[in-house]
Amino acid sequence: MASRALAVWQNRKVVSLLVRRDLKVKYQKSVLGYAWSMLEPLAMAGVYFFVFGLVFNTNRGVPGGDDAPGGYMLFLISGLLPWLWFSVALNEAPKALISHAKLITTMKVPREIFPVAVVSSKFVDYLFTWPVLLMFVFALGGRTSAGGLLLWLPLALIVQFAFSLGITLLLASVNVLVRDVERVVRILNRVLFYASAIIIPSSLVLDSETFPDWFKTLYQLNPLLGIFKMHHAVWYPADAPNAFTLVASIGGAVLTLVIGYATFRRLETSVLKEL
Repeated sequence: MASRALAVWQNRKVVSLLVRRDLKVKYQKSVLGYAWSMLEPLAMAGVYFFVFGLVFNTNRGVPGGDDAPGGYMLFLISGLLPWLWFSVALNEAPKALISHAKLITTMKVPREIFPVAVVSSKFVDYLFTWPVLLMFVFALGGRTSAGGLLLWLPLALIVQFAFSLGITLLLASVNVLVRDVERVVRILNRVLFYASAIIIPSSLVLDSETFPDWFKTLYQLNPLLGIFKMHHAVWYPADAPNAFTLVASIGGAVLTLVIGYATFRRLETSVLKEL
C-alpha cells in the first residue's frame, strides 16, 4: 500500500490534470460558471432554513443554546458545504473508473489516481464555497477559536478525505462488475444525509428519550456524524464530538480506506478485463 501511495504521489501531476479537466468541463458553456458553486448551497440553505429553522424551530437544538453566535443558519451552512463535497463525490464514485476507461487501458499509471482525482476535484469545489461560509460568518456574527481552526477544521478535512477516498475506491471497483451499485448509492446518499447531523443537531437524537440506547450507539458509530460535528465545532465549540464519536469517526474512516483499497486491489485484474 505504501509503494502504491508513493506511485500516486509521483503521478500527482496526472491527478492535477484530471482535477483541472473536471472543473473545466463542469463550468464549460455555463453563463454563471463559478457562481454556481455559491448559488447551489445558498439555495439549499434557504430551503432547509425555511423548513427546519422556521417551520420546525430546529434552532432550539443549536449547540451552545439559542443565543449561540450565528444561530441555526450558520449551523446549517457549515454542515451543508462539506456535505456537498461528500455527496457529489459519493454520486460520482461508481463512475470513477468507467468514465476513464480509455485512459486506464492506455496509460501506465496507478489506477488509484482516478478515484483520488474524483475526491480531490470535489474537495476543490468545496474550497470554492468558502466565500459563502465566510459571508455567513460575518453577517451572522459567528465566532471561532484557535482550537476550532487549528484542530477541528484540519482534522475534519483529513478524516473526510480519507473516508470519501475509501468509499470511492470500493464503489469504483465494484461498480465495474456489478452495475447496480449506482442505484444503491442514490438511496445511501439520502439516508446518510439525515443520519449525519447536518441539518438537525445531534443533541435532538442523543438527548431524546424517544430513542433507545442501542439506536443512539448505532447513530454515533456513523463516521460522518463525527466528521460533521468536527465541522460544526469550528464555529460551535459545544458541538465538539465526544471521545466515543471521535474514535468511531477516525476509526471508521481508516477502516473504510483499508477495506476500499483492499477491494480495489483485489478486483483490479477483473476490472481491467471488464474495461
